[in-house]
Amino acid sequence: MKCLTSIKVVPVGSVRDLPTRPRCVNKEDVARYWFECIEKQSWFEPEKECAVVIALNTRNGIIAHALVSIGTLNSTLLHPREVFRPAIVLAAAAIVLVHNHPSGDSTPSSDDITISRQLHQAGELLKIELVDHVIIGSAVAVSSLRVMGLLP
Repeated sequence: MKCLTSIKVVPVGSVRDLPTRPRCVNKEDVARYWFECIEKQSWFEPEKECAVVIALNTRNGIIAHALVSIGTLNSTLLHPREVFRPAIVLAAAAIVLVHNHPSGDSTPSSDDITISRQLHQAGELLKIELVDHVIIGSAVAVSSLRVMGLLP
């Protein structure tokens, strides 16, 4: 899988829609991208929760990913403003939020469910779809809030 560069803020004019973009259509795609690209970033800290936004084009092709937050052993602070900033800057059609649980258990917490619902509502206002919120516990413990029916 081709890894795309991590961004903080990238001018919209510098992003090209390449025909070979990896796609993000299910939790397996998200997990593969996480293990092949996100975990290799210099800022990644496996002993802390790291939240990343994957910005998608209209065909669920990955435009870029952006670090949103690095938290503690069992929590991270998320706000819709920071989560949707990369999508707005990149003119993305949709996003996937993904974060790790250092414990290895990918079961969503009540905070994970609450923020996912808030992000879904914010995305509706912005017309940027929250495709999924994926939690990575380990290579074999990956949870999708969409698949679990926890996203509207």
